Parts: sequence; C-alpha cells; structure tokens
Amino acid sequence: MSEAAEGFRPPTDLRPDIPHPARIYDWLLGGKDNFPADREAGARIVAADPAMRVAARANRAFLQRAVRHAAAEQGVDQFLDIGTGIPAAGNTHQIAQGVNPQARVMYVDNDPIVLTHARALMAGPGHGETRVLQADLREPKRILGDPDVRALLDFDRPVALLLVAILHFIADEDDPFGIVAELMAALAPGSLLVLSHGTADFISAEVERRVTSVYERSPRNSATGRSHSAVSRFFDGLELLPPGLVTAPFWHPEEPTAPEDARLPLYAAVARKP
Repeated sequence: MSEAAEGFRPPTDLRPDIPHPARIYDWLLGGKDNFPADREAGARIVAADPAMRVAARANRAFLQRAVRHAAAEQGVDQFLDIGTGIPAAGNTHQIAQGVNPQARVMYVDNDPIVLTHARALMAGPGHGETRVLQADLREPKRILGDPDVRALLDFDRPVALLLVAILHFIADEDDPFGIVAELMAALAPGSLLVLSHGTADFISAEVERRVTSVYERSPRNSATGRSHSAVSRFFDGLELLPPGLVTAPFWHPEEPTAPEDARLPLYAAVARKP
C-alpha cells in the first residue's frame, strides 16, 4: 500500500444526512455501508423506476466482465479506476489480479467513506500492487500528476481507464467529454476506456425527473442521463471493441439475456486507443 494511502485520514464528518451516489449505489447492490439518507434516496429511485436496481447489478457485472476481458484478452495489466465506489465482492483488483497477479490497480474516489473502506481492504493480505487516492474526477490534472499515481502506473504502457457509472454525475458545465479526452490523451496507445453511463432513453420525462431529483441534495452530484448519441461522444477518436455501445447486459454476456435488458437504463462499452 502506498505511503499516501497509509497516511490518509478521512475527515470525521461524513455528512450522513446527505445522500451520496456511492452509498446509494451500495444500497442498490444490497450492501450495508450506507446511512438512512442513502437508503431513503435509493428507495425513491427504485419507486420511480424499479429497473434502477437491476441496472446497478448489471453495472457491477459489466465491470467484472470488462476488467477480466482487459486483463485476459487485451493483455492490459494496469488499471486506473476512477469513481470506484464502496468496495464490494469482485472489485477491480480482485478480478484483474485473479487473471494476472502482477496487475496494478489505482483506485480514485472523492467520498471519504469509500477511502476508509478501501484502506481497510488494502491492509489485508491477498492483493498485489493496489493503491488508493482521494481525488475528484473533475480534476484530471491532479489525478494524472499525482506522485502516487505516477509511481504505480507506467503511462508509457497501456492502461485501462475505468469510468464505470460515474460520468452521469458530471454535469455538462463541468465538461465531461473534455475530462475523458484529457485522461485518455495521457495514456499510451493500446490503452482502454471502460465506460458505463446511465441513460433516459427508455424512460419518460416524469420518471427521469423523479430519479434525477434524488441527487439534488448531493453537492456537485446532479445526475444526467445521456442519450446513446451523447454517450458515443466519449469514444471519439477511439476504436470501439465489439459489440460496441450497448445496454450493459449485452456487453459480452455470461448469462442469458432477456428482452427487457435491451431497455435497461445503462449503456456500456470498451474502446481501445489506437
């Protein structure tokens, strides 16, 4: 574990009264690392659209399949996971290092409770080179220039950049497309972008309003469900790997898919930097 991660001490005020996306997601997955405000927010989301709980689980499954594909099929052994969320079974480092014990994983998140759990996880045995950084996706220069990131990841070799269910929390005024472009520009050819993103393509305007209103209490975390064409823009200049940008269950499925999976409010794809 890194000195930066060892020395990190989260602030004492985790603001349990304000729902946070990472903790809401934990609740949607059936986790216990959340507060009453997060559970109330999650219940409001599910009441507005029951598919959101299915989407959360599909997102987790996509992450695991994509990481395994990157490590086993694409030969990538470095992972930069931004917006990692609260650790749960099948974390990025567990999947990647299960394929290649030499794989290196850098976790980045801005939520103190995520960092608290990640530090505890990293303190235990059974993992390879894995480190943790508290930072915000909206500050790509800080992430890319962080000494701990630079010490762990060799940017002269391919890196898998994971932006899984995080970009829909970046508002247009914060230039999410520019953030992704800046991060990918720093990575070597052969690097991968692993991305999933919420969408309102399959829900009514009223359901979208009810879902997005839940996040309005979370500072700087308003949710934006982007269309298929908008999400496609994140891959400009990259080579989409088959099957392209699809709803999450259809990306290299390991389980039989159902007709309703085609309307799940979550797009997913993996692309390679040429």
